[in-house]
Amino acid sequence: MPQTKILLDESEIPTHWYNVVADMPNPPTPPLGPDGKPIPPQALGAIFPEALIQQEMSGERWIPVPEPVREIYRLWRPSPLFRAYRLEQVLGTPAKIYYKYEGVSPAGSHKPNTAVPQAWYNQQAGIRRLTTETGAGQWGSALALAGQMFGMKIRVYMVKVSYEQKPFRRSMMQTWGAEVFASPTDMTESGRKILAADPASQGSLGIAISEAVEEAASRKDTNYSLGSVLNHVLLHQTVIGLEAKKQLEKIGEYPDVVLAACGGGSNFGGIAFPFFADKAAGKKVRLIAVEPTSCPTLTKGQYAYDFGDAVGLTPLMKMYTLGHDFMPPGIHAGGLRYHGDSPLVSQLYHEKLIEAVAVPQLATFEAGVMFARAEGIIPAPESCHPVRAAIDEAMKCKKSGEAKTILFNLSGHGHFDMASYDKYFSGQLEDYEYPAAAVAASMQRLPRVG
Repeated sequence: MPQTKILLDESEIPTHWYNVVADMPNPPTPPLGPDGKPIPPQALGAIFPEALIQQEMSGERWIPVPEPVREIYRLWRPSPLFRAYRLEQVLGTPAKIYYKYEGVSPAGSHKPNTAVPQAWYNQQAGIRRLTTETGAGQWGSALALAGQMFGMKIRVYMVKVSYEQKPFRRSMMQTWGAEVFASPTDMTESGRKILAADPASQGSLGIAISEAVEEAASRKDTNYSLGSVLNHVLLHQTVIGLEAKKQLEKIGEYPDVVLAACGGGSNFGGIAFPFFADKAAGKKVRLIAVEPTSCPTLTKGQYAYDFGDAVGLTPLMKMYTLGHDFMPPGIHAGGLRYHGDSPLVSQLYHEKLIEAVAVPQLATFEAGVMFARAEGIIPAPESCHPVRAAIDEAMKCKKSGEAKTILFNLSGHGHFDMASYDKYFSGQLEDYEYPAAAVAASMQRLPRVG
């Protein structure tokens, strides 16, 4: 049997994050203010510390990882890389399937990779309190953990549908000392506005972002922390891909295809961006973002300037969007229910340098169960998306006879998502069609720029 687990030692935790901006063929599109003009960096100072603003705007290829951050990374990094040998046998494919497993972190997902540095930079800037949003609860859990590490107070606005679906993620956040509220709330003007229009609103990431940003902007002792989308967040996540490259090099392998779930983009950027550096240098590798068919931002959205939140408090970012006031269906992959996408991921997709596919909910759970029965790890609903796409790629290899190497990011375990699996087994889950009419209506309300 081939080697199934490839490890690195602590000395091989990356000392620098990789900044994809340095290898993009065109400069990133700038964020805009309400007047349609690029915003100056200092405009972000109301909610972010200076160090993160510098990273957000940086074009440097390598950004040093502070030693206090690496010290906490050592709790779970380097994370293991596995060959899914048993899954390959089940599928009868000549493909080699590898997965980077981020579920070994204390929070059970990849999210602490950026939560820890964000908390540290804020603490160094004298901030003692952070607000944030969370969908499935993985980001909120990660920031609650990081806040506890650095003695910071954390308030989390959790999307209401996930707050109800995933109560134990709420318990995790509270165990690490965070306050958690179901969004939309009546605590902010943004939340009250949404509830006035729809008292039964199940919430969205865009709404929760509005609430968190509004509160942070109104208090001098508080900053805002975001778990995806922005450049500095994707930068921090590149520890995933940097480690994966080292692990594959140890066994003489290189992927033909790299896959990851894509909601806001941190999961995908984390594993794919370090391989994009090779692609930019002429290496042949496909980088594929995997999203839900019910919220198909890249595959069905419009490339345009839009707000990152539902109410319009954030700067305008050029990204693939379904419209900032679009309400995604209540799928169980709550971390992928976002109307927009990372501007960096969006620009690379627009320039046809990366690919994207959309997969339906039932097919992802089918793939997750198949993976769990073969490999033993139960994936989070978000992680079931690249599992599905990896199986599909492997079956293409079976049909063609090509022995391709497939790598995907298994970004978190599903231990707190078993209610979702229960619904799948009992036939209560359903596929949600792309809501074309709702998106078309939302597109009519995109901000007019230029």
